[in-house]
Amino acid sequence: MSDCPGLVLPIFNESTWHVGLRATLYLITMIWCFLGIAIVADTFMCAIEKITSKTKVVKIADSDVKEGIRDVEVKVWNDTVANLSLLAFGTSAPEILLNVIEICGNSFKPGKLGPGTIVGSAAFNLLVISAICIVSIPKDEIRRINVIPVYVVTTVFNLFAYVWLALVLMVITPNVVDLWESIVTFLLFPALIIVSYAVDKGCCCAKNNKTSSEVEIGIGPKAVEDIDHCPDASAEEERAEIIHLAKELGRNREISEEKAAKLAAAKIAQGEHHSSMWYKVNARRGFSGGHKLIPKINSTLKELYENVKMRQSQMLSDIASTASINFIDLSDGGTTAVVEFTASSCAVLENEGKVRIGVRRMGKMDIPVTVLVETIDGTADAGSDYKPLKEYVEFAPNESLREVYVEIVDDDIWEPDEFFFIKLYLPEEKKQSDVVIGKVSINQITIINDDEPGKFEFSKPSYIVRESNSTAQVIIKRINGADGSVSIKWKTTDMSAKHNVDFIGGQGDLTFNHGETSKTLSFAIMDSMLPERDHSFQVEIFGPDGGAQVGKIGKTIVTLVTDAEFDGLVSRIANQTKQNLDGIRLDTSSWKQQFHEAMNVNGGDIDEASAFDYIMHFLSFFWKAFFACIPPTSIGGGWVTFVVSLLVIGLLTAVVNDLATIFGCLIGLKDTVTAITFVALGTSMPDTFASKLAAINEKYADCSIGNVNGSNAVNVFLGLGLPWLLAACYWEAKDMQFDYPAGSLGFSVVIYLTCACVAIFVLLVRRKMSMFGNAELGGPVKAKWATVFIVFILWLLYIVISSLEAYDLIEGF
Repeated sequence: MSDCPGLVLPIFNESTWHVGLRATLYLITMIWCFLGIAIVADTFMCAIEKITSKTKVVKIADSDVKEGIRDVEVKVWNDTVANLSLLAFGTSAPEILLNVIEICGNSFKPGKLGPGTIVGSAAFNLLVISAICIVSIPKDEIRRINVIPVYVVTTVFNLFAYVWLALVLMVITPNVVDLWESIVTFLLFPALIIVSYAVDKGCCCAKNNKTSSEVEIGIGPKAVEDIDHCPDASAEEERAEIIHLAKELGRNREISEEKAAKLAAAKIAQGEHHSSMWYKVNARRGFSGGHKLIPKINSTLKELYENVKMRQSQMLSDIASTASINFIDLSDGGTTAVVEFTASSCAVLENEGKVRIGVRRMGKMDIPVTVLVETIDGTADAGSDYKPLKEYVEFAPNESLREVYVEIVDDDIWEPDEFFFIKLYLPEEKKQSDVVIGKVSINQITIINDDEPGKFEFSKPSYIVRESNSTAQVIIKRINGADGSVSIKWKTTDMSAKHNVDFIGGQGDLTFNHGETSKTLSFAIMDSMLPERDHSFQVEIFGPDGGAQVGKIGKTIVTLVTDAEFDGLVSRIANQTKQNLDGIRLDTSSWKQQFHEAMNVNGGDIDEASAFDYIMHFLSFFWKAFFACIPPTSIGGGWVTFVVSLLVIGLLTAVVNDLATIFGCLIGLKDTVTAITFVALGTSMPDTFASKLAAINEKYADCSIGNVNGSNAVNVFLGLGLPWLLAACYWEAKDMQFDYPAGSLGFSVVIYLTCACVAIFVLLVRRKMSMFGNAELGGPVKAKWATVFIVFILWLLYIVISSLEAYDLIEGF
C-alpha cells in the first residue's frame, strides 16, 4: 500500500502504522470532513436564502383602496428559478466542486471519484430518500405532489440528463467528450430553469392553474399575475398568530411567561410552510448539535399545551351546541377539581314534597371527590318548612354530576314565599389539596305557594367583561314563579362588537326545568388585534312558552373592555415569542451572533439540549468555530457569504477527494465503488434527514421528493457540464481531443436509468391507484412497506451490479 497517494495525514505511512489502522483513521477523518461540509453548507444556504429573499415594491390594482392602486412588496426571485439555480447549486455544491477540483487537479484528465459520486448520489436520492419518505408518513396519512407540471418537467430532465450522459460517453463520440457536447451539457442547465419557469407561470397549462408560488400564498393568476410572494402578508399573519397564542397561553396559570413564549415560537415555527432549503438547513443543524430552526419543547410543556387546546376546543364546542353553559374556570388549567351547584337558585312548590339540587364537578376528573352539603335557614325554618340536611356527596372518578334532595314540609297554613339556603363545603376530615369549591357554592331555594310559570329577565341591564376572560357570561333569572318546564329564546345583536370577530354569539333556546330559577349564557371572546378595546353587543330574550312572560330587563348590553394587566402579560409573551422566532431565522446578522451560536450547544438553548446535541456539538465544535469567521449574510446582501463559503466548501471537498482516494486504496476498493457508496452517502445524508422532516411536516410531497429530480439533473448539467467545458476548452486550445473513457461510469449510468424508470413508474402507480392511497407518499401500511421494499431493492441492485462490473466480475458494455 506504499503507492497510495495522499496529502492529508502524511505521517500515517506503511512503515509506522498498520494498514487497517490507517484505513480506519482516514474513514473517521472523511466522515468528520463530511460533517464540516454539511455545516459550511448550512452557511452557504443561508446566504442563498438571503439572496433569493430580496424584495421589490410593485404596484397592483386594488379596488379596496381609495386610489385603486396599492404598493406590494414582492420577492425578486421566482421560487422555481431559485430552487433550480442557487438552491440546487447549494445542495449539489460538494458533488459539483468535487468534479471540478478532480479534473482540474488531474491536468484536465477525467477522474473516477467525481463522476461516480454524481451517479451514486442520484441513485441514493431517487431511490433511498424516496423510500424513507414513503415510510415516514404517519399512519393513515398521505402526501401528494402538488405542482405536477414542474414535477413532470424536472422528472423528464432528470431522465434525459442521464440518457444524454450515456449518449455522449458511448454513442455519439464514444470515450471522447467534444467541445460542442460539453457546451450542450452545460446549456441544458439554463434550459431546465427556463422551461420550468415557463411551466410554473402557466405558459404551457390552462390559465386557471395556479403556479407553485401562488399555491403557497393562496392567490390565483387573475389576482396577481407576476407576484411570487408577499412578505408583508406573511409578517401580518405571523403577528396575529403570535398575539393569539400569547393570549391563549397567558390565561393558563401553570405556564410561565418564558415557557409560554417558547411554546408559542415552537408552534408557529412548526405550523409554517417551509422551503426545501429550510428543511436542509434544519436537518444539518439537527445532527451537528447546532441552533435548530424549531425550538425544542419538552414533553411536559407539550402536554400542558395540548391540554389547554383540548379544553378550549371543548368549551367552544359546548358553547356552539348548547345555550346553557355555567362555566367559570377555577381548575388551574385542569389540574384541580372544581365542585359547585349547577344553579345559584331554584324554587319549589310547597306541595312538591322535595326539591332536587344538582351538584357538578369540572376540571380534574380522574380522581374521586367528596364534598359536604348543608342547609341553612333563611325566612324558612328547618323542621317547620323543610327538613334540615347535612350529608356527604361523593363523586367517583370521571363522574361529573350528582344530585341531592331536600324534603319540603307541606302544611295547611298560608304563608308568603319563603327561602332557605344550601351550602357546599370541603369537609375538613376528608379535605383534598387538588379540590376546590367553585363560584356557585350557595344555592337559594324558594318555597312558593302558587303554580305560576314565572317571568324571565336578566340579572342586570349591562355587563362589563375584561378581555382576560375567555368567555362573557350573562345570568337570566326566573322570578314570580317556577312551575313547570319553560323555554325562552335568546339572540345576540351586533353593536360595535361583531359576531365571529369579537365574540361568538348567535341565537338559540334556553330551557328552565321545573323549579329552576337561574341560568347562565356564555359567549366566547375572540382575540382582538386592537391596542384598546371597548366594544359592545346586545343580548335579548323573547318568546317564552308555557304561559311565562319576559320581565322588565329583557335586554342587556355586554361590553368587552381592555384588561391592562392581562394586556401587559400578553405583550411580554408576544415580544419574547418574537425574539425567539428572530433567533431561529436562517441567516445571522452579525459575527457576534455567529460566534455565540457556534460556541454554545443547541445555539444557546441549553435547557432543551439533548445528550446527542452535546456529543455532536463537541465533535463539530472546531468546524462551527472556524466557519463562524465567514462574513454574516447582513454584509453585501448575502453575496459575500456566498462566495467565501463556496471557497471553503471547495477546499474541504478537495480534502475529502484526497481522503476518499487514499481510503479506497488502503482497503483495495476501486474509486468507482468508493464514489457510489461512501462518498455518495456522505454527500446525500443531510438531504435524507431534510426530506424526511419535510415529508412529515408539509401538506404536500413537493419539498421532500419533488425536488429530487431537479437536483439530480443539475448534478449532471453543472457537476459534469462545467468540468467538461473547462477540460474541453483546455484540450481544444492544444488542438487535442478530450478523452473520457466511459468504462464503469457508462455501465453505472445505464443501470441507474433502468432503476430510475422503474422507481418513477412505481410512484406514478401509487398516485393513480387507491390501494396506495392515490398519493406518492404514505397510504395503507402494507402497500407502503411493499413500495419501500421495491424501491430499496432497486438501490441495492444498482450498487451490487455496478460494483460487480467495476471488478470485472460481470461484463459491461
